[in-house]
Amino acid sequence: MKKQLVIIFLILGSLSHYGQIIPAPASMEFNKGNFELDATVGVTFKGLKKQESTRLTNYLVDKIVAETSVRIASKKKASKNIILQILQKANKNLGEEGYLLTISETEIHITGNGYAGLFYGTQSLLQYVIHNNTQTPIQLPGLTISDKPNVKWRGMVMDVSRHFYNTKTIKELLDLMAFYKLNVFHWHLADNEGWRIKIKKYPKLTSVGGWRTETPGSIFYKQDSTYAKKLDGKPYKYGGFYTQKQVKEIVAYAQDRNITVVPEIDVPGHSGAALTAYPEFSCEKHVQESPNSTLWNGFVNPANVNLNYCAGQETTFEFLEDVFTEVMELFPSKYIHVGGDEVDKSYWKKCADCQQRLADNHLKDENELQSYFIKRMAKFLEKNDRKLIGWDEILEGGAPINATVMSWRGEKGGIEAAKLKQDVIMTPNNPLYFNRYQEDPKNEPLAVAYSINTLEKVYEYNLIPKELNKEEAQYIIGGQFAIWTEFISSVEYLEYTLLPRMPAFAENMWSVPKNKNYIDFKKRLNQGHYDYWKANGIRFHPKYYKKSVY
Repeated sequence: MKKQLVIIFLILGSLSHYGQIIPAPASMEFNKGNFELDATVGVTFKGLKKQESTRLTNYLVDKIVAETSVRIASKKKASKNIILQILQKANKNLGEEGYLLTISETEIHITGNGYAGLFYGTQSLLQYVIHNNTQTPIQLPGLTISDKPNVKWRGMVMDVSRHFYNTKTIKELLDLMAFYKLNVFHWHLADNEGWRIKIKKYPKLTSVGGWRTETPGSIFYKQDSTYAKKLDGKPYKYGGFYTQKQVKEIVAYAQDRNITVVPEIDVPGHSGAALTAYPEFSCEKHVQESPNSTLWNGFVNPANVNLNYCAGQETTFEFLEDVFTEVMELFPSKYIHVGGDEVDKSYWKKCADCQQRLADNHLKDENELQSYFIKRMAKFLEKNDRKLIGWDEILEGGAPINATVMSWRGEKGGIEAAKLKQDVIMTPNNPLYFNRYQEDPKNEPLAVAYSINTLEKVYEYNLIPKELNKEEAQYIIGGQFAIWTEFISSVEYLEYTLLPRMPAFAENMWSVPKNKNYIDFKKRLNQGHYDYWKANGIRFHPKYYKKSVY
């Protein structure tokens, strides 16, 4: 008996105060008793619109069946119930995305102020279901959770320009995001290497700009036949794009998971793919080739190629307004990302049209010409009731007053924007670029080497810079990690770069600082999360995986 008590104590002692949930909830208490999940369980709802109730109930039922083979159903009378309820009187403490979750012997009750809160309550429930599904029957512990996010923007940048990923992979990414309560999918759809979204008025954007001629090698090629062809010096066609029907499908799939899809179409730089298709909108107005190079939407760009739109001709803006009009018809997001980073302004200095624009508008230099360009795009978006986001370079020459700044070159741009009372999303490349090494490069597949962004660095990142006072800090609306795919050319490698850093970032953004503990976080990862990924064929970095945690 004494030996049994010791074993029970060791098992309980190994469990986190937050059980198995990631991100750590705001408050959580375990209660007596267990809820037995079996076919006698019914799902009911209160206060939801019919469309929302159908969507959420079907999602929950399908997910439980897929993960456990237990067939619960939407029915009014059952011996045990899962109740999804919108509160008649709003609970101000929960906000838009908070939820209350209680589990007793006869009932699981999830409440919130709206769909978002209920959805996140189901994610916490599903984590318990998944992590306890080895039992027969499945026993869920009695508990009470009150939870809400610490920041409202919890995002991921996914670059599909350099390497194209199909809709199946995008949906799998959205499922992972939802599981860890992330809510913004920033879809980087156009760059020098490829244009990935069908624009009806300009078909060559995808028929020409959607394809490149080279791709860099990766040790993960050998594990995925789709990308088995290594770079061997022989040009071949590589790429792809999303139809407008596929884009709508992805947007709807994300909405069901409380994820907003924010499209990015880069201007005025990073536009090589578009200008390969329509060179008349560049300063040179024609495609240039180097004798020993691929076309300039290939991986290696010859030095004499202009990758910027011409800022001097009106047809450039007419073209872009046409493009963004179709983009806005596909994406209901309030935010539209226009890039604005890494513009090589040397071409503008040599372009007569650009210099005339500069003179006509009394602009003192090319930085102000870039500001003029971005402000024109902002005005166009505002006319369509949208809001512009740009990388921190849009501050050069002066950013539009209502623009949101995404700070990637460290935190300097974000600090500057917050002091100007402009909204900021922190995306510093160190430590939030996940295309960088996770540990010693000698032990890792090829990646960008500017910094080593370890799991601990991601988890411990402080979103609010010490340079900001309390009032200025309010303009930091959230954070975002980034996947740039220069070297990430397979699904295996993509997952390897994401996990376990994605849940570390998610807890960093969602959980209040007092509830964050790196050691405890690693313990919770090993209390079911690694096993869940492994069971579903999802790759992850193995360094922190410890099967013997129990």
